[in-house]
Amino acid sequence: MIKIKSVSNEAQKKALKHQGLLTKPQGSLGRLEALAVQLAGHQNRIYPQVTAPWISVFAADHGVSVEGVSAFPAVVTQEMVKNFSMGGAAITVLAKENLAHFEVVDVGVLNDITQGGNISFAHLHSFRVAAGSFNFLHQPAMTNEMLQKAMAAGCCAVERALEAEADLFIAGEMGIGNTTSATAIIAQLCDASVDNIVGLGTGINATQKQLKAEVIKQGLQTHKALFTESLEVLRCVGGLEIAALVGAYLACAEKGLTMVVDGMIACAAALVVCEMAPEAKKWMIFGHQSIEPAQQCVFERLEVRPLLDLSLRLGEGSGAALCIPVIKMACALHEKMATFSEAGVSESEADLKPKLSV
Repeated sequence: MIKIKSVSNEAQKKALKHQGLLTKPQGSLGRLEALAVQLAGHQNRIYPQVTAPWISVFAADHGVSVEGVSAFPAVVTQEMVKNFSMGGAAITVLAKENLAHFEVVDVGVLNDITQGGNISFAHLHSFRVAAGSFNFLHQPAMTNEMLQKAMAAGCCAVERALEAEADLFIAGEMGIGNTTSATAIIAQLCDASVDNIVGLGTGINATQKQLKAEVIKQGLQTHKALFTESLEVLRCVGGLEIAALVGAYLACAEKGLTMVVDGMIACAAALVVCEMAPEAKKWMIFGHQSIEPAQQCVFERLEVRPLLDLSLRLGEGSGAALCIPVIKMACALHEKMATFSEAGVSESEADLKPKLSV
């Protein structure tokens, strides 16, 4: 049974009142004000802080990649896991710059990179469920057992984060073919036209894009009878790393840990979670607008707006990591700005009028 932790409405009310006392026109800091108030409710205090961000990147291969839906071969997944481990990827650079803890979790990369050699890989956790998902064009991408184990990988990452006293959680992903799975999930749950929302992924051409759309449509038709709930959609056309994201997001919402949702793949996972437990959305900050059209369907379905729009399409949690400084600044402004009374600043035009002596 899913039990989402309640957000402190009392702390949010006090934080909102404090915002009204700061030396600025009310609302002039826009969404930074709302961010601070949201975090106040998460942390149950007027002055929230983000000092220990945590980033987990979940990696797995997709059976559907054999259909030619990606610009890169499946071997790139394992090569990128090595790159994550060695600190050479965009997300590892961003993690270091933000002083965030970083780890990569192998949920189902086709080949186990820890086997066949004496090389140790830093920051790598092995939670291998299978050597990739199945090709959803012909059979469900995961069995029930695979789905549950992959979700458990996400839960375990959140447990590690909480043990380290993390106050912000970012889940990234890596898996050749995963925009195909994510688009299929979003199309089904948002009742959207595949042709209208299929994107370029890692950079496919027009012919590949059309093939990708056909594969998704055929896959959705094949499993249509099984789509009784969002978790079944995930099982039939999703991937192991997307399932890990779902498990992580559910754990964050149940334990009360703020999460920043990344791009289209992460949004597909967030959509699955919010279909299962709508209250989980209160614990989510949506990081950025990617150039993948399917992501906009999620924003419209959940009635949310992302913080940034930098035309990204990398994944890995990179867009969410770029939000860390913005979130920190929202907290700093909320706590460290002077109030009108502290600064001796008049709050309104009425305060400037001379007082009449009696």
